[in-house]
This record gives sequence, C-alpha cells and structure tokens, in this order.
Amino acid sequence: MSQNGTPHDGLPLAGRKDEDMPGHWLLARMGKRVLRPGGLELTTALLADAGLPGADVVELAPGLGKTAADILAAGPRSYVGVEADPEAVALTRKAVGARGRLVEADAAQTGLDATSADVVVGEAMLTMQSDRGKDAIIGEAFRVLRPGGRYAIHELALHPDTLSDEQKTEIRKALARSIKVNARPLTEAEWRGALTKAGFEVERVRFAKMALLEPKRNLADEGLLGTLKIVGNVLRNSDARGRILSMRKVFRTYRNELAAIEVIARKPETAA
Repeated sequence: MSQNGTPHDGLPLAGRKDEDMPGHWLLARMGKRVLRPGGLELTTALLADAGLPGADVVELAPGLGKTAADILAAGPRSYVGVEADPEAVALTRKAVGARGRLVEADAAQTGLDATSADVVVGEAMLTMQSDRGKDAIIGEAFRVLRPGGRYAIHELALHPDTLSDEQKTEIRKALARSIKVNARPLTEAEWRGALTKAGFEVERVRFAKMALLEPKRNLADEGLLGTLKIVGNVLRNSDARGRILSMRKVFRTYRNELAAIEVIARKPETAA
C-alpha cells in the first residue's frame, strides 16, 4: 500500500468515507506522507541503485509526489510522472513544479514514446494489480526504456518462496479486507519471474521489514512532529482509528510472511 497506488474508482478523495477509503489514501488523509512498505530507507536505496543523475526518468503512479521530489533532488536530466488519478496528478504537479511534467494516463498505457527513458521507477503500485495488470505495466516499462535502461521497483513481497498457495491466498485476502484494495504481493521468485518474462534481467534485490504502521518506522519516515500530527489526527477520528488498528493487526499477524522488496531490473542492451 502506497502513495503510488491510486484507487481508480472514480470517487474523489474528498467524497470518500473513512471506512471505505483505500488504506493508503486514508493514511494520507491522517497526515502520513511516506507510504511505502519499506519506508524512506528502502526508497533511498532504490533511487541510489537506479542511477538517476543525468538520466531521463519516468515515474509510474507518483501519487502524493513524495518520491518525485526525491528523484528530482538526485539531478536527473528529465522527469515525467504518469498518473491516472486526477487529484494525484495535481498533488504531484505541486511537488514537481517546472522541473518536470505530468501525464494523466494509465501506467499500462502511458502514451510515452518507445525507448525514451533511461530509468522507470514504480513504488507499491504493481502490488495492487492483478497478474494480468502486473504484466501489462511491466511490459509498458520495458517498451518505454532504452536498451540498457533500468526498471526500479519497491513493492510488497511474500516470503519465503516456499509458502503454499493456500497461505498466499489467506494473506492476500486478509490484506484486501483490511486495506480495501485487492493487493496481490508476490514472493521474490514470483517478482523475478514477472520481470524476466517481460525480457528484463534482474540485477539487484534488497529486502526491508514491512513496518509501515510501527512507531519506530514512523519516527524515521515522518519525524517527531509529523508523527505527532498523525497520532493526533487518528485519535480525533474514531472511524479512521478503527481502520488503522485493523490494518496494523493484519501487518503484525503476518509480519513473518510480509516484507518490502526492492528490485532493479535492466533491459538488455540488445533489446529492440
């Protein structure tokens, strides 16, 4: 669940009830700005590994624009954000300003030119897709990248690879009930398989704890004042508090089976 996975149900954020809102947007409403499964630490590693300085960068589903600001701080040659949710486009545009451009389009059909980017970045948005949706977005990233280009993703993972299909289904159903999004995290082997099937070569994999709602992670990601603001907002809103406590319960129940994963995949130099 992430700032970067948008709801795509056509209902404006302002009109959503707390009990029905996708979990990542509910947390954003409470003031949370870092909404990645591996937190700011794994995003920082992801962007460092992606090789952003001097690169033409495309970010898929930038959401609140937090990662967009981090990408621009790394000194790319250009930045393009592709976002399907109009309100998220407006939020990212505020973060980007004149330093890049935003395209309102689906991540699976960006409308961008083929072989026009050196790096494509996506955080916790593939997790929210069906297997077919994952394949379509990964394929679009492959199309947009130049030969030798890098696809950098930060997603939710299941582990170990030996989990049974029954265990995977149980975890996915519990997540979907809690966060109100049909999340489908994959094991490391499954993430690798989805990328290599599209033609990518996996170069690097990192893991981090999935501790999105733990106090230590929030202090690291949001700072003391930001964390206090979030806590205050949650305490004043009983509906949101119930939802967030339910989400945290699921994360803690499956803490040994859930993790954040970073993958850097490269489009081969010989690819068309």
